[in-house]
Amino acid sequence: MNEADFIAALRRMPLHPGARGLIDDSAVLTAAPLVVTTDTLVEGVHFLPHDPPADIAWKLVATNLSDLAAKGALVEGVLLNYPLDDSAWDRAFLDGLAAVLNHFDARLIGGDTVTLRGPRSLTLTAFGRDAAAPARDGAKAGDALWVTGTIGDAGLGLVIAQAGHGPIALRDAYRRPYPRLTEGRALGPVVHAMMDVSDGLLIDAGRMARASGLAVTVALDTVPLSEEARAFGGTDRAARLAAATAGDDYELLFALPAGITPPVAATRVGSFAPGHGLTLTDSGKPIPLPPRWGYEHRPER
Repeated sequence: MNEADFIAALRRMPLHPGARGLIDDSAVLTAAPLVVTTDTLVEGVHFLPHDPPADIAWKLVATNLSDLAAKGALVEGVLLNYPLDDSAWDRAFLDGLAAVLNHFDARLIGGDTVTLRGPRSLTLTAFGRDAAAPARDGAKAGDALWVTGTIGDAGLGLVIAQAGHGPIALRDAYRRPYPRLTEGRALGPVVHAMMDVSDGLLIDAGRMARASGLAVTVALDTVPLSEEARAFGGTDRAARLAAATAGDDYELLFALPAGITPPVAATRVGSFAPGHGLTLTDSGKPIPLPPRWGYEHRPER
C-alpha cells in the first residue's frame, strides 16, 4: 500500500467538509472557538508490538477524544499523521480507524503520510467545538474530588495483553478505551476543574491540586473497581494502589463543591483543602504514599 492507495482509502472515511475531499495540502475550518488537542502513541510505550492494528487505531482516536471530553466539547474533527509500512497492517489500521470515527461521529479533516523507519509512532490531533472548557486549575478549597466509571481495568488489561490470557473485558479496556464525551458535556458547565485520567488517578489528582494551588486527599478505599477487576486483581490495599497508579483509564476526574451531586454517575474519591501535596488514606487513616504515583515519560538515558 503506497501513499496514494492509503489516501484513497482515507477518502472513504467520514470526512469533515473542511477536508475538501483530501485533495489539498490544507483544510479550512470555520467553527470557532475551537478546542485543540494532540496525542502520539509510540510502539513499545503506549501499545504492544502485537496489539491488533484496528485496536491501535481505536486507542489513538479515543485518547484524543478523551481530552475533548474533559473540556465538555463536541467533536469537530481529527487530523492523522501516519507512517506507512506493511500493507496488511495499514489496511487493518484503516478498518479500525473507520470503526472508531463512525462510532464517535468524528470526521477526518486531513493529515500527513510518511515512510516508516523504526518503531511505529502515530499522531492524531483532535478539534472540539461548543466547549465549556473547564481547566484543571479551578478547584477550590472544600471541593470534593470525583471520578467517572471505574479505575484500574486498563492496567490489568495490559497485564493480560502481555500474558496472552485473562478476562477479555479487562484486556479491551486497555486496547479500546471509551472517551466520556456525553459525561463531559454534562459536567463541563458545572465543575470547577476537570481532566481525564490518563497517567493514573493519584498522579492526575496531584496535578489538579498543584495546578489549583491546593492540597488533595484521596481515599484509597473509595477508588471504584469493576467487578472484573475485583475478581481478577482483588480488592486489598495492594490491588487498589495498583489500580490508582496504573493509568490508561480515560475516565473524567473533576472537582465540585461539597454537597453537590454530579449530573452523571460518578464516585467521590477525595477532597481539596488549603495547602499543597497529596495525602492518601485508607478507611479514614493516612497511609504512606507509593513511590510511584502513576506513569511519567522519562528519557531512557
